[in-house]
Amino acid sequence: MKLFTNFLQIIWKIWFLIIAAVLVIGFAPIIYLVVVFNRIYTFNKLKRLGANIVIFLMGFWVKIEGKAHIDYNKQYMLIANHTSVLDILLMIKIFKAPFVFVGKVELAKFPVFGYFYKKTNITVDRSSPKSKKEVYNQVENFTKKGLSVTIYPEGTIPDENIVLDPFKNGAFRMAIEHNLPILPMVFFDNKKHFPYRWTGGFPGRLRIKILAPIPTENLTQKDMPELRDFAYTSIYNELINEQMKGEFNKNG
Repeated sequence: MKLFTNFLQIIWKIWFLIIAAVLVIGFAPIIYLVVVFNRIYTFNKLKRLGANIVIFLMGFWVKIEGKAHIDYNKQYMLIANHTSVLDILLMIKIFKAPFVFVGKVELAKFPVFGYFYKKTNITVDRSSPKSKKEVYNQVENFTKKGLSVTIYPEGTIPDENIVLDPFKNGAFRMAIEHNLPILPMVFFDNKKHFPYRWTGGFPGRLRIKILAPIPTENLTQKDMPELRDFAYTSIYNELINEQMKGEFNKNG
C-alpha cells in the first residue's frame, strides 16, 4: 500500500512539473515582451494568473487569515517560513501588488524560467560577498519603482523535523535601510501537503495567516537583532501553537 501511495505521489509531482513547464513555455513569448518593455503591473498579473492555475490544477484551495493587515498603498518586506516550493506560489497569490523575490542564483540556471526569473527578481550567490552586497543596491532600485520585496529569512528550506530555522540578518538590515515595514506570514500546511521531496504530500487546504506589520521607521542597524528576533518569535509561536492544537486534537 505504501509503495502504491508513493507511486501516486511521484506521478502527482511530475504533474506539477508538467503544469509549470507548459505555463512557462506557453506564455514565454508574452512574458518576454512584457519583460523587455518593463510592464511591471502586466507581469504581476501574468504571474498571479499562473500561480492560481497551478494551485487549482494541483487540487489545492487556500484559506487566508489576516488580509486586513495588508495596505496596498504601502511597500513591505514580505517574510514567511520556508517549507516548500508552494511558498513561492502562495506568496504570489496572497500579495496582489507587484513585488520581487530575493532568491538563490541557482534558480536562474533553469531553461526559459531562469531567464525570466533573473530579469524580474533579485538573485544572490550566497558564497559570494560581492553578490550579497549587490543585493542591497538591487533592492533599492526595485523599491524606488514602488515594489515590495520578499525574502525567506531562513535562507533555505530546513529539514522537515525543524519548526523554524534561525533567521538570517539580510531581510531585516534591508528593511531598516529602506524603511520598509515587515509583513510576516505563516504557512501552516505547505510542508505537509507538498514537502520538498518526491514522496509525500496530497491535495487539500492550504492555510496562511498574515500577521500585523512590524514598523521599521526610526530604527537603526543597532536595532536589527531585536527586530529579527521579534519577527522570528512571531512566526515561531504561531507554528508551535498550531502544532500543539494538532497534537491536542489527535489525542483528544
